[in-house]
Amino acid sequence: MTSGRHIDHWRDKLDQNLTPPKEFKVSRSRIMYIENKSEGLEGPARKGRVYFSKSGKSLYYCGLMFQSLSGAGIKANYFEVESGEHYWISGPRKDQNDRLYGGNKGVVVDSDVLDEYDALIRSA
Repeated sequence: MTSGRHIDHWRDKLDQNLTPPKEFKVSRSRIMYIENKSEGLEGPARKGRVYFSKSGKSLYYCGLMFQSLSGAGIKANYFEVESGEHYWISGPRKDQNDRLYGGNKGVVVDSDVLDEYDALIRSA
């Protein structure tokens, strides 16, 4: 099960409390909704800090690199470079209904962005 590998990868990276490399600047990052679409319409999902490359063509989250599908995806807009798995990555909705058919069941908010995310939701 490939998405299980990524859930474990996310957990491992988050448990390590990694500091992003110096080339990843907070000024080129934001809180985003990240959902693995490799096994269907609703997959494992998180909200966390995503870093943008200097060119803006690549995204980075928890040691994973994503590139745009340039409109070629079905219910997905990015693919993870190493595995080729498809993901939906977007800004989080203020009403918290980030999943394709609404709701936020099972969506985890990373602890390092929890305060900032709460402030974003309260400003709705």
